[in-house]
Amino acid sequence: MCGRYAASRRPEDLAGIFEIEKWEPEETLEPDFNVAPTKEVYAVLDRALKDVTDPRPVRQLRKMTWGLVPSWSKTPEGGARMINARAETVHEKPSYRRAFSSRRCILPADGYYEWVTGKQERDLEVEGRKKRPRKQPYFVTPADGSVFAMAGLYEFWRDRTLPDDHPRAWWVTCSVITTEAESSPLAVSPADGPHALAEIHPRMPLMLTPDRWDAWLDPARTDTDELRELLAPPPAGLMRAYPVATAVSNVRNNGPELLKELEAPEEGTLF
Repeated sequence: MCGRYAASRRPEDLAGIFEIEKWEPEETLEPDFNVAPTKEVYAVLDRALKDVTDPRPVRQLRKMTWGLVPSWSKTPEGGARMINARAETVHEKPSYRRAFSSRRCILPADGYYEWVTGKQERDLEVEGRKKRPRKQPYFVTPADGSVFAMAGLYEFWRDRTLPDDHPRAWWVTCSVITTEAESSPLAVSPADGPHALAEIHPRMPLMLTPDRWDAWLDPARTDTDELRELLAPPPAGLMRAYPVATAVSNVRNNGPELLKELEAPEEGTLF
């Protein structure tokens, strides 16, 4: 799954990476090293601009809320629960299939966090002894330092209780697509830690390699079978994972220090 990630790149950097044609300076977000559901995030998408005669899709960087609210929802309250969409079923689930057909995006990140229950706590669970698990967070990121381009979906939701000119009349929300975690060896793995992403968690965000970006973002592509082919996992061996401080477990903590690699998992959280 994806429940927390880091996104520190500036709009100017993202514009160069993704060949962005349009972004609004007033939508600039501060670097966020602890992105959690319901926060505002950047999304890359191809969409025609309003009030222009040229109907061609334009590559844009937009600000959205993480937690998808389907257009048919009566309220936005379920958005916080819809942060992830499974690649295996995204084409058929009522909440996602319309967005999958025509409203796809890329959510740029540095990488994502995932938590592993410490060995001592797992042993206690096996023995049937009750104890609150102490989990070790790991940061998963491309080994070459490139952007982690997560496949995503976005939706527009109209709050009918507000007038058209109200700034909150329209909500733009998004969801991360996840896939089965890789069982192949990581490009770089800690000596005292997991050697494959599947050893950390059975799911992972679906990372799109640059050769798929244009096809994924193209709103003219609507054939379900063709789109599902784009959901194939990336080549193995692109990722690294390393332990980080448990401070990231508190969403109120934020800053580049959360990405600092630990020499070993924190005491009591050994893999």
